[in-house]
Amino acid sequence: MRQPWAVAATMAARRVVASPSALAVSSGFYFIVVSVVSALWRAAAGVHHGQVAGYSAAALTWYIAFSEAATVALNVRMIEYIGQDIADGSVAVELLRPTPLVLVRLATESGQAVARVLPLAGIGAVLALVVVGRPPSWTGVLVALPSLALAVCCNLAMQHAVAAAAFWTRDARSTWFLYQKFVFILGGMLLPLEVLPAWLHHIALALPFMAMSYVPARLASGHLALGLIGLQVVWLIVTVAAAAGMFAAGQRRLQVVGG
Repeated sequence: MRQPWAVAATMAARRVVASPSALAVSSGFYFIVVSVVSALWRAAAGVHHGQVAGYSAAALTWYIAFSEAATVALNVRMIEYIGQDIADGSVAVELLRPTPLVLVRLATESGQAVARVLPLAGIGAVLALVVVGRPPSWTGVLVALPSLALAVCCNLAMQHAVAAAAFWTRDARSTWFLYQKFVFILGGMLLPLEVLPAWLHHIALALPFMAMSYVPARLASGHLALGLIGLQVVWLIVTVAAAAGMFAAGQRRLQVVGG
């Protein structure tokens, strides 16, 4: 028999595929964002000869195409919504299921996100090919695809770990905004981490946010640092464990407080 989390992921992915209108909206938004942000970076680098922190204009375009795909595929306010479920008690009903709640939720959200991120990456690749031509490395682009899946899963796991604080605070409305800013800057979504000051660059590389956008973008830009995928796997294990631990602790608190 298939595991409940596998069924949840498969069904969630099918729902995304069965709703092309919603996917079209996110794809349109993604296309606009990548077009604008990549154009700004190309202007900064110089269309033909310049570089920014070791990235050519073409490399920056491929970088942005993949960094944006890793984040646009997700619900930006997911932390807030999870916090609302916890605060209003909806999560208590889900906790009655025999399968750990956080694993089912992560599987569902991951199935949806992966079903979105691959088409987005395809759109970004076509846009980059039209604007700047072939990528610095086709191998890097191919390796970046599974890295994208790992990126969205790391992001989702970390969001659940952060949102679980609502078991104690009863409010996660402002947390999502701060979290997204960490992903935008320290996660390398808006700019390569090499652009940051050296001290901040080293800090960013030591945090889990780099696994959520920077790694697939770095690979797609032609920098074949395959060890980065290993770091993603490590951070995925750490963030899933953190989310499971936070939800387990929150469940125990509900049982103590609510009986």
